Amino acid sequence: MIKRKKTHAVDVNGIIIGGDNPIVVQSMTNTDTADVDGTVAQVLALAEAGSELVRITVDKITAAQAVPIIREKLDQVGCSTPLIGDFHFNGHKLLAEVPACAEALAKYRINPGNVGRGKKHDAQFALMIETAIKYNKAIRIGVNWGSMDQDLVTRLMNENAELAEPKSAKDIMFDALIMSALNSAAKANEIGLGKDRITISCKMSGVQDLITVYRRLSNECDYPLHLGLTEAGMGSKGIVASTAALSVLLQEGIGDTIRISLTPEPGGDRTKEVQVAQEILQSMGLRAFTPAVIACPGCGRTTSTYFQELAQDIEIFLRKSMPQWKQKYQGVENLNVAVMGCVVNGPGESKHADIGISLPGTGEKPVAPVYVDGKKDVTLKGENIAEEFQELVERYVAERFT
Repeated sequence: MIKRKKTHAVDVNGIIIGGDNPIVVQSMTNTDTADVDGTVAQVLALAEAGSELVRITVDKITAAQAVPIIREKLDQVGCSTPLIGDFHFNGHKLLAEVPACAEALAKYRINPGNVGRGKKHDAQFALMIETAIKYNKAIRIGVNWGSMDQDLVTRLMNENAELAEPKSAKDIMFDALIMSALNSAAKANEIGLGKDRITISCKMSGVQDLITVYRRLSNECDYPLHLGLTEAGMGSKGIVASTAALSVLLQEGIGDTIRISLTPEPGGDRTKEVQVAQEILQSMGLRAFTPAVIACPGCGRTTSTYFQELAQDIEIFLRKSMPQWKQKYQGVENLNVAVMGCVVNGPGESKHADIGISLPGTGEKPVAPVYVDGKKDVTLKGENIAEEFQELVERYVAERFT
């Protein structure tokens, strides 16, 4: 059992981050927010995939003006997923000029490195915090490795240069990241925003760097922490790097909300990052989102691709069924289904699953025994094994989770 680090709980329009609450999955649109219909469609897709919070870019006046319209359209179709406004450089102006945007958002993401330089920094930061207080909104102090507060970095570098034993440049950057986040949170407190309205992140693109910084952050504060490997990359590289970094931290009880920042394939599905986040949490036993499919990797005993196709079909079937099942069957997300390819491990794994099928390997009899709750139930054969097994799974769900 993983013991989570104790933090404040932050309420984002009914989605609670931190405390003893489940780790929250979030994502971000990549549409032009001024494109209302496109952004609404992507928020709906992300929400349906399981994103519990969705961040949208608010970078210009037309985007800010679109936010309340987007919120209204989502509400009209029954989507209550909270929206987070992602602000850089001009957030103080946009929130002031479009109060309907400030009110429609559930949370503001503020990057201390992109709030303003010199004397403008504190005043512009204060304006955003005061807006959050006025509309009772939560915030995330989101520091990024690639957009640091350069005044702070310069000061720390100069101070370090005068030390008898200076730290490395990387260690100074770590110090700057953490100091920027914690000092900004403290400043927000001074202005009047409660600790129960603040989440912190210090995102980086290096796995070991991220682990180092978040371990320190967790030891130095009790704010909820948003985890994510920024600029993780595309495809398997991004998935593996994000999983490697976040799994270490989650195993240590660090992290209250996560986002997997995948670069989508050209024309690819944005919801992939939601699925990966869910699979990380489910694989670690931290949350359950959809029934798990146990399937063997295949070998010389499984020269047919039939079991691979069935495993894929079952996985798709389960994911498509979940929105409806969740409304009817409490606990169905904990279901385990086995789709195995031959007699070596097939019967054993199938018996350990809630319901499993052991397909015939090369040279085996063309029959497929199905096991339910550890006992052999029926044997399928013929051309419609896939359809018949899906019907058995659906019947099992209806009988067990009513």
